[in-house]
Amino acid sequence: MTFDGRRSVTMILAVTGAFGLAAVAGPGDAMAGTGAAVAPRAAALTGTWRTAREIPGTAALNTGDAEAKSVSCASAGNCTAGGWYTDSRGAPQAFIVNRIKGTWQTAIKVPGTFGPNKYYSRLDTVSCASAGNCSAGGFYVNSNGNQAFVVDEVDGVWHRAIEVPGSAALNSGGYAELTSVSCSTPGNCTAGGFYLAGTTSYQAFVVSEVNGTWQPAIRVPGIVSPPAGGHVGPTAQVTSVSCASAGNCSVGGSYYDSVNIQAFVGSQVNGVWRKAVKVPGTATLNKGDAQVNSVSCGSAGNCSAGGWYTDSRGYEQLMVVDEVNGAWQPAIEVPGSAALNKGDFAQISSVSCASAGNCSAGGWYMDTGSLSAPVVVSEVNGTWQPAIRVPGIEALDQHVFGSVESVSCSSAGNCSAGGWYADSAFAVSEVNGTWYNAIEVPGVATLDNGSGGWISSMSCASARRCSAAGTYTDSFSHRQVFVVNKA
Repeated sequence: MTFDGRRSVTMILAVTGAFGLAAVAGPGDAMAGTGAAVAPRAAALTGTWRTAREIPGTAALNTGDAEAKSVSCASAGNCTAGGWYTDSRGAPQAFIVNRIKGTWQTAIKVPGTFGPNKYYSRLDTVSCASAGNCSAGGFYVNSNGNQAFVVDEVDGVWHRAIEVPGSAALNSGGYAELTSVSCSTPGNCTAGGFYLAGTTSYQAFVVSEVNGTWQPAIRVPGIVSPPAGGHVGPTAQVTSVSCASAGNCSVGGSYYDSVNIQAFVGSQVNGVWRKAVKVPGTATLNKGDAQVNSVSCGSAGNCSAGGWYTDSRGYEQLMVVDEVNGAWQPAIEVPGSAALNKGDFAQISSVSCASAGNCSAGGWYMDTGSLSAPVVVSEVNGTWQPAIRVPGIEALDQHVFGSVESVSCSSAGNCSAGGWYADSAFAVSEVNGTWYNAIEVPGVATLDNGSGGWISSMSCASARRCSAAGTYTDSFSHRQVFVVNKA
């Protein structure tokens, strides 16, 4: 959940949110896709996306809508994905599913998130440090309201979810959620989210796992958000966490300063949190609201973040900001984005850094037709290059309508990204610094009967080995979840 109340109406219409492991092999894991054609030379460079398939086991679980939220691959063929589905009572429930040695297993309810006094739940985020060693989180609802949870997989076995330690004392207003987690080594992770202190004062929190034990959550140092005023939704929150090594992480998000929503960044150094700060440079750039949506660290103290700010006309503009050797630099408008963006909505939604100063990001802007258009931009040796519209998107959609939702980089200049366009889900690859033409994700059109779908999360273990998770709409107008692999 992010503060995004002014997001494009076209985006909202296309992507509307709602509220035992047995091996299952399927054609999606072994067959080449039958979707949009890719030139042989390009396919040889970018890899081949196989056919998307419904996540095994979710048909038996889901009686209404479902959504895939996050995927993380620790190594080629070893990934975890999660999200939520609707149970027989009509309530959302958190699910998790593993891919082991190239085969997606059967999805299961997240252990510990259901039962007496646990009414419903949702998984928002997952991160894997090594094959079979992952952490995930989200929220569940009990008689005291929304509670944040974390859950660990240890040596291939999912343990019972627990309420984030210390969050009950913070969450006096009864609404907390864990929104992002990052694991650098097994048992050493950091996560963040938000909680409600009192009745209207949202605050951002962080929590760390050290050698397999989750420590008490704390409010993000330096960030205090007063009561919400007229804003809807969380007015302070961690939206993204990235850890380069155990105890060395960065976070980004937003907070309310009594007038506007402001973007913040913060760093953890050797296990100790420094005071978070308003994103440097936004005092000059930002004339209204701003937010960091995504953070990624190439090495300890060298990270990049992306999001948006509001210019003097009240229009959203694309923003990136770098941390260099432990110091956050002034944020900048994404180079070239002003020439692209013709409307009042634009955001960087995802950033991924393969090494210090070598990152790629994606999001969307408004084109001349007042439709959201997908955008990618790369940073090379510390310098952000001009943003470009996703190549080849016109061949998929003549109206250039869509968004990049997730980016993952396995090495400098070698990344994959995914999102949606008017008709379905797309994927696009960057190889040696060059973005190739986007393709429709093979198989999604068959799953969704032309009703639309999107990739929400992408994770690449290597340039040619990626997995993505997404959502499509079936013939009964219910949302179902899919996974797709690149090899």
